[in-house]
Amino acid sequence: MTNHHRLLLIKWVHTVIWAIFVALIFYVVYSGISGRITMWTWIGIGLVIGEGIVLAIFGMSCPLTVMARRYSDSERANFDIFLPEWLARYNKVIFTTLFLIGLGMVAWRSW
Repeated sequence: MTNHHRLLLIKWVHTVIWAIFVALIFYVVYSGISGRITMWTWIGIGLVIGEGIVLAIFGMSCPLTVMARRYSDSERANFDIFLPEWLARYNKVIFTTLFLIGLGMVAWRSW
């Protein structure tokens, strides 16, 4: 397998995992808005917090980004994922904010 193919595989895997976490974040927000807080809400919260811990361990970079860096010297924010450049650049800010809003709503509704 060439480096190009390895990078392409990492980009696909990274994009799929990203989409799953975005869905989890939106589910937490939905749960907070609707008041439908289930076991799945808590599992989603736990998984997103777990992802935050992994990012912290890896210096606020996804482990897949670290892997992809071996196969590219690109400075673009989206070199390792199929996202628009602006979204890849502000991804953590956007989705952390949404998650915290959803988490706050879930906490408020649970209290």
